[in-house]
Amino acid sequence: MTTWWVTDILGDDPSGYIRLLSWIFWVIFSICLHELAHGWAAIEQGDDTPRTTGHMTLNPLVHMGRMSLLMFALIGIAWGAMPVNPSRFRDGLLGDAKVSAAGPAMNLLLAVIALTILGALEAMAAGPGASEGVKAFAEQLTPFLLIGGILNIALMALNLLPIPPLDGSTILRSLVPATERIYSHQNVDRFALLALLAVFFFGGRYLFSFAASAAYWWTGLIGNLLT
Repeated sequence: MTTWWVTDILGDDPSGYIRLLSWIFWVIFSICLHELAHGWAAIEQGDDTPRTTGHMTLNPLVHMGRMSLLMFALIGIAWGAMPVNPSRFRDGLLGDAKVSAAGPAMNLLLAVIALTILGALEAMAAGPGASEGVKAFAEQLTPFLLIGGILNIALMALNLLPIPPLDGSTILRSLVPATERIYSHQNVDRFALLALLAVFFFGGRYLFSFAASAAYWWTGLIGNLLT
């Protein structure tokens, strides 16, 4: 077991650099789109904070910040943030839930797009009249699309966990006000940090195993529908 995630992804085969570049692209792109989805939803709810603070951009430095990008380079963990003002949401608590759910919904959309394209490519490559060029193109694009699909399913599932400051906690406390007593407890931040660390270091393999299973299922479904 190596100590740096980059070395783990690279492995010993020549395709390691494709996996690494794909992973870096999808992590940064997916986090930025996740945060932008929060911003779009907040603006739709009547809150212009994302726009006035200059966060409606694809610039990863704006959404992730230097510390997140540094931690991503060092240990492979990154995060983002989108400033919003829930007091301006026209739908109140329901609006807060909608804005919070927009981020995971964006991850689901990205996963569906990537995996649908992958399923269609695999169906074309497996067809009786497929040329060698089509087969080669599908083979080269497979790692990129598969990584995008798996990562975004994992990000969606992770962010839906009801652990502060993940989106799932805001959705739950907005839809079930009775949970506010739990989330407002003075020790909740400490327990939330421990829970997040447990998810990252012990539950990560199960999270990505679930994401991979879902990705292969969807890709296979699309492939079967097109053959």
